[in-house]
Amino acid sequence: MAQQSQTLSTLLLFSTLLFLSLHSSTFTSAQSSSTSASPPALSPAKSPPKPTSPPTPKPTAPPPAQGPAAMVPVQTSKGPLNVLKVLQKAGHFSNFIRLIKTTQEDIQFASQLNASDDGITVFAPTDGAFSAIIKAGVLNSLSDQEKIQLVQFHVIPRQISTPQFQTVSNPLKTLAGSGKRFQLNVTTSDSMVNVTSGLTNATVSGIVYADDKVAIYQVDKVLLPMEIFAPKALAPAPAPPKSLKGEGADGPAVPKDASGAALGCVVGWKNVVMVGAATVAAVALAFL
Repeated sequence: MAQQSQTLSTLLLFSTLLFLSLHSSTFTSAQSSSTSASPPALSPAKSPPKPTSPPTPKPTAPPPAQGPAAMVPVQTSKGPLNVLKVLQKAGHFSNFIRLIKTTQEDIQFASQLNASDDGITVFAPTDGAFSAIIKAGVLNSLSDQEKIQLVQFHVIPRQISTPQFQTVSNPLKTLAGSGKRFQLNVTTSDSMVNVTSGLTNATVSGIVYADDKVAIYQVDKVLLPMEIFAPKALAPAPAPPKSLKGEGADGPAVPKDASGAALGCVVGWKNVVMVGAATVAAVALAFL
C-alpha cells in the first residue's frame, strides 16, 4: 500500500512537470508568433522636396545679320599679298580666278605691289556675275590680249578704302590703260557704291579684303570696257571711182570729128555703102 502511494506520487509529479513543460512551450511559441506577425516599424515620412524654380536661360547673342561678304582673314607674309589665295578662301569667285590664272595676271598684281607703295584695288565679279557673259559666249570670243585687258580693267593701281569712294576723283585709271575707253567712274549714294564703265553699272556688294596696300571689293557685274565691247564706228564708204575723160553717164564717150558728129556713125554708114555696092556688083556679074 505504501509502495503504490509512492508510485502515484511519482506519476503525479511527472505529470505536473510534463504539463508545465508543455505549457511553457506553447506560451513561447505564441509569443514568438505574435512578435513575427507584428508589422515592421514604419520609418518617419520624408518631408516633400522644396519646389525649385526653372533654370534661367542664358542670354544668347543675336544671329549675325545677312549682309555683304565678310572680310577674309589672311595670314600676313613677308612678300606681297597673294590675291588669288584671298579670292579662293572667300569662295564664289572661281570664274574670275580662272581668268586671272589663264592670263597670268596674278604675276602682274605681285609686280605692281612690289614696284609701288600705292597698292591696288580689285573689283572682283562673283560667279553669278560671270554666268551671264559666259552663257552668251562673250569670253570665248575674246582674243588673249582682250582677256588680259578685261582682267586689268578690274584693277585700280592704288588702294582705295571705303571712305575714299566719297571723295575719289573720276575717272579712275585702270591697269588696262590710260585711254578714256579703259576708265571707270565711281558714284556713291548713302551707303551704296556703284562702279560704271559706260556699258555696265556694277554695285559694290561687299568687302572681301582690305589693308593699307590692298583692297578687294565684291561686285555684282562684270565690268565691260568700252574699248573692247562698245560697237566700233563704221568706216566711211569708199568714194566711187572717177569716170574717164569724156565718159558720160551712159557709157564711154563716142569719138567725134571737128564738127562734133559721131565718127562711129560715119564709119558705120561708109561700111554699109561699101557692102551694098559690092553686093550690086556681084549680082550684075551673075546676070552677064
